[in-house]
Amino acid sequence: MTSETITADAAGTWKLGDLPVNRLGYGAMRVTGSAAFHHGTPSDRRQAIAVLRRAIELGVNHIDTAAFYFSALRSANELINTALAPYADDLVIAAKVGPFRDWTGEWGTSARPEDLRGHVEENLRQLGRDHLDLVYLRRMRQDSIAEHFGALAELREAGLIRHLGISGVEPRHLAEAQAIAPVVSVQNRYALDHPDELLRICGEQGIAYVPFYAVAGNAGAHGATADHDAEVLAVARAHGASPAQIRIAWTLHQGPHLLAIPGTGNPDHLTENVAAGAIRLTEDELTRLNSLHAQGD
Repeated sequence: MTSETITADAAGTWKLGDLPVNRLGYGAMRVTGSAAFHHGTPSDRRQAIAVLRRAIELGVNHIDTAAFYFSALRSANELINTALAPYADDLVIAAKVGPFRDWTGEWGTSARPEDLRGHVEENLRQLGRDHLDLVYLRRMRQDSIAEHFGALAELREAGLIRHLGISGVEPRHLAEAQAIAPVVSVQNRYALDHPDELLRICGEQGIAYVPFYAVAGNAGAHGATADHDAEVLAVARAHGASPAQIRIAWTLHQGPHLLAIPGTGNPDHLTENVAAGAIRLTEDELTRLNSLHAQGD
């Protein structure tokens, strides 16, 4: 498919609270290296900055990041700040808090409720902002998220956060959070080979659903999967597209409230990812791909 002039608005739009965004956004996890966190080699700084600026040129106005997105030499938030500040008025930056990595890159103890202000302020410092558009509480195995989410709700009241989301959760956690403050978005693992019942629940309630590892599949933090089913490959050939583009297109077809955030540090892959928002799958193709998704249940 031709992708040179396709921009993010081809995927349509949705609102994160009162903030309109194109449904095709950008996840910053991979901008720091060849794989997430410590799994790959650090990115070339100039190329990483160029990729972020190119994303904006292609109409991306929703970037997902976190202070714990860093490799040995690169910080996603610092790269975003360097590349994009002063920020465009329509750019929505979402951050996640809860997990913690120390200066060596090792995972530390997850945040207690009283630690979350420090997590939020670290994102603010790194991004050079005085408030965050959207902050997700990333659940880290705790049974209840009420205390943690309540701490973020207080920061929202204080003006440090505009909107709240939750990540890595079950339906009961959504209800628990909604009893405390509005939830505008849920970010969970979801892909062609990884279903999640919260996609439907969010759709019924008009809440944005933002999947992670939608392209990576079972490869997770190590990068995009190379294990593609024959049906994915066949649909890709029919559209003159890559298997990754078909995974993104299928994801976007799962509901108007679904926001894709594929990440990459490669400028060519960025252009392809954005162009995937213009792929329109046929009913037959969706049926064939949906059958693969059902096998993941």
